[in-house]
Amino acid sequence: MILYGIPTCDTCKKALKALEAAGREVTFRDIRANPLSEAEVSRIVQEFGDLAVNRQSTTYRSFNDFLKASDPEVQIMSQPTVMKRPVIQDGDRWFLGWDSATADIMLGPR
Repeated sequence: MILYGIPTCDTCKKALKALEAAGREVTFRDIRANPLSEAEVSRIVQEFGDLAVNRQSTTYRSFNDFLKASDPEVQIMSQPTVMKRPVIQDGDRWFLGWDSATADIMLGPR
């Protein structure tokens, strides 16, 4: 399982902690320190479409009009932290964000 995020993201920390506490083997991928390839960004956008971009973020709001009108792949490649986090890849299954519904699917009802 791979958790894509940044180490300062509270939601990423919460997800990582919960998954590890449940005994799941998780590889944390810091998208700042180890940027995503074009193929990885393409795969994430293929999976989640426009939802892959956090339009509520300060990063997105700082984009110029050209970037705001660009495809999600261009947005994430130009500024990886605009990606909604965390993105979790568990084999063939993909998850976006961490909420109670995602936690229930990944950890079982608590």
